[in-house]
Amino acid sequence: MSLVPGPFFTIEHVPTQAELELFARVSGDDNPIHVDPDFSARTRFGRPVAHGMLIYSYLWAEMRRQLPNAVAKQQSLMFPHPAYAGEPIRITATIDSVEGREARISVRVARSADDTPVTEATTILDLGAI
Repeated sequence: MSLVPGPFFTIEHVPTQAELELFARVSGDDNPIHVDPDFSARTRFGRPVAHGMLIYSYLWAEMRRQLPNAVAKQQSLMFPHPAYAGEPIRITATIDSVEGREARISVRVARSADDTPVTEATTILDLGAI
């Protein structure tokens, strides 16, 4: 596979309450804002909020599908707005640069309904023997 700067992939996903609960169990982050609909209904969000790292796992899973031999060398993440259980998100990755065995990829995750960004990420990958 030859990588060149430009669009890489776009996928959509709907985080479910079941995924939030499973991620809470695996990660140990069982904050009620994620796993208790009654509690989260009384917060400023009004409903369960997806873990930021759960959202990151969706984008990393697609990255691994696309580049199974790549290894993350560096990662930066920001979570400017919440993603919610039951609401579709769109994950868009762009290859910023490729130099030798390294690729710099920017990822934007946004709510599909209103394009509000929920995750902004940049990763530098070692492409290995791709």
